[in-house]
Amino acid sequence: MENQTYNSTSEYTSEYNPEHREGPVARSIEQQTAKLPSDLFLWAALGSVGLSLGLQIAGRKEQSNFIGHWAPTFLMLGMYNKLVKLHGSDGTNGGGHASMNE
Repeated sequence: MENQTYNSTSEYTSEYNPEHREGPVARSIEQQTAKLPSDLFLWAALGSVGLSLGLQIAGRKEQSNFIGHWAPTFLMLGMYNKLVKLHGSDGTNGGGHASMNE
């Protein structure tokens, strides 16, 4: 497991452990999804909530529930995307900081 320490500059520093590297499939997926803007996932979540609300009003309750359950998934994917951008695929990019506007 990666060891983290807290230093005086209010950042976490990591000691890289080569035994815990990401596999080629995960690394490839993360490199591609890191190209997506982070707010895409937020808009997808809000869109699924809006579509779910519209379906609920239209009386299509089963479809509304199905679509409504997508929002937390989109938000979690957005968080994962942001973590990959901030810390790299396997935490080896030195803890770089991505812009909050991504």
